Amino acid sequence: MEARSFSIGKITIGGNSPLFLIAGPCVIESESHAMATAERLAEITGALGVPLVFKASYDKANRSSASSYRGPGLDAGLRILAKIKKRTGLPILTDVHEVLHVGPAAEVCDVLQIPAFLSRQTDLLVAVGRSGRVANIKKGQFLSPWDIANAAEKVAGTGNQKIILTERGTSFGYQNLVVDMRSFPIMRKLGYPLVFDVTHAVQLPGGVGKASGGQPEFIEPLARAGTAVGVDGLFLEVHDNPAKALSDGTNALALDKLGPLLDRILRLAALVREWNSGASAPRKGTPRKVERRAWRAK
Repeated sequence: MEARSFSIGKITIGGNSPLFLIAGPCVIESESHAMATAERLAEITGALGVPLVFKASYDKANRSSASSYRGPGLDAGLRILAKIKKRTGLPILTDVHEVLHVGPAAEVCDVLQIPAFLSRQTDLLVAVGRSGRVANIKKGQFLSPWDIANAAEKVAGTGNQKIILTERGTSFGYQNLVVDMRSFPIMRKLGYPLVFDVTHAVQLPGGVGKASGGQPEFIEPLARAGTAVGVDGLFLEVHDNPAKALSDGTNALALDKLGPLLDRILRLAALVREWNSGASAPRKGTPRKVERRAWRAK
């Protein structure tokens, strides 16, 4: 099923629209860092023609330890996000953890994200739906792909059909996640744009005691796999220096690796969209041949 399409700021997602990207640091570390990251992301994606939604959290309320950095908080964080939106013109995404935060966040942000751990919280889902903003629902690590329909219905029941569903992996034993590729076609049947949160899928929750670990070496293989299945967008947490990141650095993509990764992924995305449009086989000079030439050159 082709996902319904709608606009986020100046970009259109869903349908047979180009692959879009949600990217940014896990948390706002400072105004200067968030702004510099957003501007660099805009440069990289602009050069490649990739629609971008900038993401960053003003508060990470679900950190492993009480001593972990959470962010600047609601008021300061939203002021920073508003400045980024004004300077870059990018649509903005942030996650909300409390119903009382939905109203203020909706005044600034284009997309309000339901964290995976809160994907069954009815009051939060309804509040986001009533805000009129795009709702990005992260599928909980404990949910089956068909169960996410219940969360989507809670938002859609408010009359808001601007819903994104995001896969971020399923708990597999302790401190490990796996991505069942069958979940994508199952979730696709619900008719909403589908996103693959690649960097959280390589996370090892609580893997280093008071913080989560990660396996960033698997970011590109999983990004390729999700793109091949036919997602509408990718979600990547990026940082200029993951080793120094204040949150989720162990599973973040280094900012300088984003351009080369997207360059390779886009060829695959173009081929998938050609097939989805009804073409039975690639034509001469289409992405399949371009991709082969590129790989031989390397």
